[in-house]
Amino acid sequence: MTSKERVLTAFAREVPDRVPMNYFANPGIDKRLKQHYGLAENDRDGLRERLGVDFREISAPYVGPKLHAEVPDRTVDMWGIHRRWIAHSSGGYWDYCDFPLQHADVETVSHWPMPDPDDFDYDAAAAQCDLFAPYCVVLGNPGLGDVINSTGMIRTMEQTLVDLMIDEPATLLYIKRKTAVQLEVARRTLETAKGKIDVLWMGEDLGTQRGPLISPALYQKHLRPIHQQFVDLAKAFDLPVMVHSCGSSSWAFDHFIDMGVSVVDTLQPEAKDMSPAYLKSRYGDRLAFHGCLSTAGVVAYGSYEETVQNVCDTLEIMMPGGGYAFAPTHQLQDNSPTENVVAMYETAHRCGVYG
Repeated sequence: MTSKERVLTAFAREVPDRVPMNYFANPGIDKRLKQHYGLAENDRDGLRERLGVDFREISAPYVGPKLHAEVPDRTVDMWGIHRRWIAHSSGGYWDYCDFPLQHADVETVSHWPMPDPDDFDYDAAAAQCDLFAPYCVVLGNPGLGDVINSTGMIRTMEQTLVDLMIDEPATLLYIKRKTAVQLEVARRTLETAKGKIDVLWMGEDLGTQRGPLISPALYQKHLRPIHQQFVDLAKAFDLPVMVHSCGSSSWAFDHFIDMGVSVVDTLQPEAKDMSPAYLKSRYGDRLAFHGCLSTAGVVAYGSYEETVQNVCDTLEIMMPGGGYAFAPTHQLQDNSPTENVVAMYETAHRCGVYG
C-alpha cells in the first residue's frame, strides 16, 4: 500500500498492510534523531522517511501584513498571542504569556486585528499537496476549531473557562471572530487543493488527567456548534475528520460520533477512561484511533526494554480489525532518550504488520 492508502484504510476501520505511523517532536529530540540517522539538521522529510511516517501536514501560509507589534523577548503571532522561551535542563519550549486580551471588553475585541482570509497563499498549499501526493495529506492541526486552549492563550485559561460558564460577550465574540477566519481559510484551502487533501485535523482539549475539563452541557452549548461547522465542511469535501483532545476526553466521544467524526487523536493512556483496552472495546466499532503512545510515560522515563514492551502491548490491543494509527500522544519531549524513540518506531515496524 502507499502511505495514503494505508492511512485511509485504517481510518475507515479496515485492515491495512501495516499500522500507519506518525511523528511529532520537540526540537531537542528531533535534532538528536537526525544526528542518530546521519541526517542534516534541516532534513525534516528525510527523518520522516527514515521513521516510516505516512502523514504529511499542509497549510496555506499567511502572507499578509504584520498585524501586531513585536515585543522584546517574545514571539507574537498573527492572532496577537505572545510566547516566551522557557529553558529547562533537557532543552526548552515556547510558553504563552502576557495574555493581551485578558481584561478586554467587547469594544476592544471587536477591533482586535485578525488575519484576513484573502491574505493566505492557497496555491502554496496546493503545491504542498502535489509534493506529498503519495502520503496521507492532512489539513489542520490541534488548534483548528479549538476554543478553550486557543482562547486561553490570549485571555488566560482560567478567564476563558469562567467566561464560557457566564456567557461573557467579549470572549464569545473573540471565539466567533477567530473560528470564522479559520473556517474560511480551511474552506478556501480545500477548494484550491481540488481533492488532494485526505483528512481534516482539528482539536479541543476536553479533559484533565482525572475527568472532564468542562460539563457535557457546556460542551453542547458553546463548543459543539463550532466544532460541527468544521466537521460539516470536511464532509462537504468527503473527508474524514480527526479530533485531537488531551486528557480524559472519552466522555465526549459519543458527541464526536454523533457529529460525524471518524478518528480521535492523542489518547493519553494514563488518563481516566483512556486506556487502549477501554477505548478499543467501547469505541472501536465506531471510531478509528491515532496516538496512545504516551510522551510522559515509558518513552521518557523507562528503559529500552520497557519501551519495546509498551509498544508491543499497545499494538496487540489496538491493531485487531484495523482502525489504528501509531503515534505519540503529543510531541515527543526533549527528555526522551534517543534510543527509546528509535525503539518505538523500530518495534512498530516489526510488530505492526498485518498477516
